[in-house]
Amino acid sequence: MPRGRYSLHDPHDHTPLAEEHFQCAPGPSGWRYVSQLTAPDGAHRGSVDLALDDLGRPIRLELHAGGWQVRGAALDGVTWVRTDPAGLEATEGNVPAHAFTGTSPAFLVATARLLRLTPSSSATRVRLVALTDPVLAPRTVDQSWALIAREAHATDSGPLLVDEYQVTALDTGERHAVHIAGDVVLSAPGIELEDLQTPPSTFL
Repeated sequence: MPRGRYSLHDPHDHTPLAEEHFQCAPGPSGWRYVSQLTAPDGAHRGSVDLALDDLGRPIRLELHAGGWQVRGAALDGVTWVRTDPAGLEATEGNVPAHAFTGTSPAFLVATARLLRLTPSSSATRVRLVALTDPVLAPRTVDQSWALIAREAHATDSGPLLVDEYQVTALDTGERHAVHIAGDVVLSAPGIELEDLQTPPSTFL
């Protein structure tokens, strides 16, 4: 069961945003990721609980940030309920999308699991619902994912396969690289892996 710590920062000016302490593991029904986030001053900032089925679809998502809460799942596209900090109002949403995304590295691994690309695959378009901090406001985004390289790196426990994805935002054309080893994000814009206590689990 990989566990460790990511540091999250603004991808443009590198302002520190949070640390995300996580653990994740494959299971009989798919894959699960849980984490707690702390702000640079040490205050609790939120949490992530994401479970996928064996096809990579989100069967349960629970996010907390700034007092806001979102619960969602893949149902007639993706469906979610967003609750305000006071707990007085709950807003339901549904769009014909494939999955969710957000600032947590969990969502990058989840999208990779969903698409199951190979180096010979063509770029694949995917529609996601982005839940962005600090209020988890939902926004539908279209991306293109391509697996452009898969390299084996020697480790004490054997070869580690690292996948390099090229992710393109289709509304702006902006491209960036994402490096994933098994179910751990090694690097991506705004994300740095600071500590990993056990090797990544593989799933492809």
